Amino acid sequence: MAASPEGNSARLGELCRQSMSQRRVILASNRGPVDYHLTRDGQLQARRGAGGVVTALSSLSQYMELDWIASAMGEGDRRMAREAPGGRIKVPHEGENLYLHFVVSPRSSYHKFYSIFCNPLLWFLQHYMWSSARTPNIDSKVYDAWENGYVAVNEAFARAVVAEAAESELPPLIMLNDYHLYLASAYIRQQIPDAVIQHFIHIPWPAPSYWQLLPDFMRRAIVQSLSTADIVGLQTRRDARSFLQCCQTFMDDVEVDYRQQTIRTGEHVTQVKAYPVSVDVTGLKRTASLAAVREYQAKLRPLCGEQTIVRVDRLEPSKNIIRGFRAFDILLERYPQFQGKVKLLAFMVPTRTHLRQYQRYTQDVFEQIEAINNKYQTADWHPVDFFYENNYLQAIAAMCLYDVLLVNAVIDGMNLVAKEGPTVNDRDGVLVLSEAGGAWEQLGQNTLTVAPADVEGTVQALYAALTMPADERHRRAAELKRSIEEEDITGWLLHLLEDTVSLLAQRSRSTT
Repeated sequence: MAASPEGNSARLGELCRQSMSQRRVILASNRGPVDYHLTRDGQLQARRGAGGVVTALSSLSQYMELDWIASAMGEGDRRMAREAPGGRIKVPHEGENLYLHFVVSPRSSYHKFYSIFCNPLLWFLQHYMWSSARTPNIDSKVYDAWENGYVAVNEAFARAVVAEAAESELPPLIMLNDYHLYLASAYIRQQIPDAVIQHFIHIPWPAPSYWQLLPDFMRRAIVQSLSTADIVGLQTRRDARSFLQCCQTFMDDVEVDYRQQTIRTGEHVTQVKAYPVSVDVTGLKRTASLAAVREYQAKLRPLCGEQTIVRVDRLEPSKNIIRGFRAFDILLERYPQFQGKVKLLAFMVPTRTHLRQYQRYTQDVFEQIEAINNKYQTADWHPVDFFYENNYLQAIAAMCLYDVLLVNAVIDGMNLVAKEGPTVNDRDGVLVLSEAGGAWEQLGQNTLTVAPADVEGTVQALYAALTMPADERHRRAAELKRSIEEEDITGWLLHLLEDTVSLLAQRSRSTT
């Protein structure tokens, strides 16, 4: 029987009750499930984090007590950490047994950790965004950010995890997340040798040759720490292979088994697995039916053409927005029958606006939009409308309306837009998808595939999507919906925990 969101949820609940309810579960990530803001009258107000991953991980607290450790970002978080008894904050969401603990780093350390080392260095490296003939330039400032930012914050997270696990009778399950905490596992393992440690990496993992942009001691420390985890999870099989190759290249005295996807260092074995993250199908459908989304649809429909291309991205270079617009420009020039009839609606979310690279890229995108509109517009039609804001409900409304969804990223860990769009779209919309996005491994056979740098191929894919027969559009759209529903966000979390429970069972058998 095919999986379903309801079935995945039921299996997850049963697994937690049977195998995890007596075990301390500690989750750590840079951003937490809520953050706190100061109101005008000086009161603290909680705001829930967005995104399906936060929703899925938080859902564990419906079945067990969950401790979540995160960085204190702003002054509201810092004040809440000071005022909470013992620093343990009960998250104010009904039905959830979730406790938040803030790691309060000195502002200078956190700046070095986040704004110099994590962003942009690691993020740019793991998205192949450096122009290696010129950048990055790893100077004394970066060395300092490593030692007094990245190392320091990772050690602080590890101490917080160890403190939370101190009263655990059974070995705790520790779930670490993403590129911010690569060094935490090694520190935790030293203090809690029998802990069960998972580390899930949400972004791509490059090949060893690209990691060699980093100094040897940095990249070696990263892979050595990750190899102390019990399970390292990545988005795709491609990422898992690259990680195994990095361990073999950068580590001494390591046995890498590509068939079993394991790393052995001494007596310790690390499983390396692909867990493609997904979307909350049930929640998305509920969101798409909201009155506010219907109101946005009513506002957007007059902007649509006879056929409408939509793209939804954070405005950053890895999303390949400029090449996408260039392809649309060529499409209109080569096939003038689309002029006056086809529209492109672009929904771009500001991100990392303090970085010069992002500021320049944003300016280039805006200039290109202006050039396309000036080139083709008439008295009653212009080809591009764009929205530069963080408005999730508006983006959902737009994805309900597309005839073509363009997702042509240079590289992505997953790209959830490629899964959100087909889930909510009701027009048999066609997905044009970059093969370098993690979503392509699951969805590629029912999309029109493009290589991210192939502008000509993107033109041809857009033309094929706009002229595709109705029966083929319907077949592809139905298959995309089915695939995404069978592997929703709860299914992703279920796979993570099933592998953990299997590991615990193996340990139990080996000690009896």
